[in-house]
Amino acid sequence: MDSSISTVEGGASLPSTGTDATKRRVTYFYDPYIGDYYYGQGHPMKPHRIRITQNLVCHYKLHRRMEITRPFPASAEDICWFHSPDYVDFLSSVSPETLYYQTHDDHDLKRFNLGEDCPVFDGLFGFCQASAGGSIGAAVKLNRQDADIAINWAGGLHHAKRSGASGFCYVNDIVLGILELLKVHKRVLYIDIDVHHGDGVEEAFYTTDRVMTVSFHKFGDFFPGTGHIKDIGAGSGKYYALNAPLNDGIDDESFRRLFRPIIQKVMEVYQPEAVVLQCGADSLAGDRLGLFNLSVKGHADCLRFLRSFNIPLMVLGGGGYTIRNVARCWAYETAVAVGVELENKLPYNDYYEYFGPDYTLHVEPIPMENKNLPRDLEKIRNMLLEQLSQLPHVPSVPFQMIPSITEVPEEREEDIDQRPKPRIWIKEEYESYC
Repeated sequence: MDSSISTVEGGASLPSTGTDATKRRVTYFYDPYIGDYYYGQGHPMKPHRIRITQNLVCHYKLHRRMEITRPFPASAEDICWFHSPDYVDFLSSVSPETLYYQTHDDHDLKRFNLGEDCPVFDGLFGFCQASAGGSIGAAVKLNRQDADIAINWAGGLHHAKRSGASGFCYVNDIVLGILELLKVHKRVLYIDIDVHHGDGVEEAFYTTDRVMTVSFHKFGDFFPGTGHIKDIGAGSGKYYALNAPLNDGIDDESFRRLFRPIIQKVMEVYQPEAVVLQCGADSLAGDRLGLFNLSVKGHADCLRFLRSFNIPLMVLGGGGYTIRNVARCWAYETAVAVGVELENKLPYNDYYEYFGPDYTLHVEPIPMENKNLPRDLEKIRNMLLEQLSQLPHVPSVPFQMIPSITEVPEEREEDIDQRPKPRIWIKEEYESYC
């Protein structure tokens, strides 16, 4: 066994349906071009963080423990499962050049909310296709029972709306992935631990009991300004949206004491057949935009707990704007998914200088006030547990006809010069790429 990793034992401290030490079949989606996309100078969203994550995954030799897959780019038709056709047409045609030559006017930009936060950059639609393709592909893997856990760190873009961009997000890969899961699974649970509320996903499934959304986020004078504890869903979806609004400085222990009892109860009452976890890393201590105070281990505890239930699990990225810490977090969470523990001392890698002066894996909390008082967290927990008590035990869902699972399209002869279709990378090839 490599000296930088060891097997992990232990799991949920509360009763659960699985054992964390059990080996899981993990598929990891990675597009080697994803780090080339660039939102622009000064923009906090940097897809390069995914390339750094992959480099750490490689140098910790985690790729030897899972299947590595390049996602097939989602087509415009795939993206239209959720997004409006006129918005998808706009995304697929807009570019810095079309703006320069005024092919698209300011009305289009305002209509679809592109601008400073969501800029038009080179390859914008290709970036959207890669992100969405990974999450759809992850869902297909789970649907076919070819994997127990499917990871797409390029996904998790939870703010995008049906007809517009929002919060650095253009295409909501999460909604697209969940729609694919719903072809096979009666109930899907979505959990969001990004510092920002998962508004786009909640809005998409606000009136259905087929999807329960649970978001732990900073609330108040903070983007996107949604996610009040009284936002609980509507119509058939009433009580199927849960929101835990938090204040600055929440630490590992406070977060864990809220997260585990709520999710334990959700699992008991809702009994999802698949789970999607959005692992936005802007809830880590020291994030450029976030104001929480979680360590890498505290953040990853959420994944470790969910893994223990042994239910098909999709793991996605999201926010995260101190990129060295994002890479640390997602590399460690990849290790949690495959069931090993990593050495804190980082192996030498292509981005080693990013991690100085300590060159360690873990991010520790910083000295800051935890404005989440125990009595306030207790109140939130009790309110959410009360909301869950309103649900029927294992809600019945009409399941009339199962649509066909998405097939990966065959590569046409005229596509030879374009990107290769998805395939499983053999381990030797992946190591040479690393």
